[in-house]
Amino acid sequence: MNIELPKLNFRDRALEPLWDKVVSGGRLDFDDGMAMYRTPDLMTLGRMANWAAERRHGKKVYYVLNRQCNPTNFCVLDCKFCEFARRKGESGGWAMGMDEIFGHCEGGIREIHIVGGLNPDWGFDTYLDIVRQIRLKYPDLGIKAWTAVEIEWFSRVAKKSIRQVLQELKEAGLDMLPGGGAEVFSERVRRELYKPKIGWDKWSEVHRAAHELGIPTNSTMLFGHIETYEERVDHVLKLRALQDEAPGFRTFIPLAFQPGNTGIPVNRASAQEDARTVAASRLLLDNFDHVKAYWVMLGAEMASIALNFGASDMDGTIGREKIVHMAGASSPEGLATDSMRKLIREAGKEPQERDIFYRHVSTPDLTLASA
Repeated sequence: MNIELPKLNFRDRALEPLWDKVVSGGRLDFDDGMAMYRTPDLMTLGRMANWAAERRHGKKVYYVLNRQCNPTNFCVLDCKFCEFARRKGESGGWAMGMDEIFGHCEGGIREIHIVGGLNPDWGFDTYLDIVRQIRLKYPDLGIKAWTAVEIEWFSRVAKKSIRQVLQELKEAGLDMLPGGGAEVFSERVRRELYKPKIGWDKWSEVHRAAHELGIPTNSTMLFGHIETYEERVDHVLKLRALQDEAPGFRTFIPLAFQPGNTGIPVNRASAQEDARTVAASRLLLDNFDHVKAYWVMLGAEMASIALNFGASDMDGTIGREKIVHMAGASSPEGLATDSMRKLIREAGKEPQERDIFYRHVSTPDLTLASA
């Protein structure tokens, strides 16, 4: 797409060679990533990233009518940053039946996003049957389900290969994997905050296998806790390399850490830091179609601002999200369609409704109840 080059007034000369690479189609490297995280010239960085996004999508910003479903929060893991999970017998835990899960699929949504805990009482067949039954009852609904953490656990409890687990889920009706469970691909951070959880090797194995089977996936990065700028850049470059080797990522989603009552320090938490992370990610991930402004964790207003820092997707109406809100997120649980479109227009962009595969769809403006 031919987009006019902005006239940039560089207050930080370190950004000029990066801009030359971006305009010429060159690839930014680790040092370039660090320069973006260190620059005091945030507005110029944002204009660079916005141009990179508009070169792909013009003024369009995507959203989907969706809802999140968390069928269970009982979990065998004990991660320091998680306030969602419960041990068996602990108060505040749940395990939904199919009627309750079906209730999350109603209301004219186009996508159901399903993630939960590693319930010790649920075998792989239970998780598989959730996908199968939703597909049978809602044949046109996009099903995005189970993170790489869950897939790896299914593989262990079912004594099946990761590829076999994914193949069975695909045959049951799975359309896509979410990107959760990535956190930060740093062994230092993993040992400190989520030692029982899989790291880069297993996470990438799951996503590589999914891509090879024709299952698209998303990817994430949890930022704003104990990670360093170097670890953020390394995380993003690992994803870029995997996309080169085994294409299949649709979207990258920077997730702003919600500390809740974990006692984990919040590192560089500010609107500027959110915008910087979105912009740097857009410019580094030259082989990704979208960087998402996930309003649930950024907040609705900050997500709207991020649309001028390289983001081209706002996720969706979401409704009934539990994981982030149990960690203390102050964003509303759901956004109505007209609110989503208003936020996009306020950023000077054009709202474009999509389905799970980013195909354009069109419906009248309406309010989708989030309750």
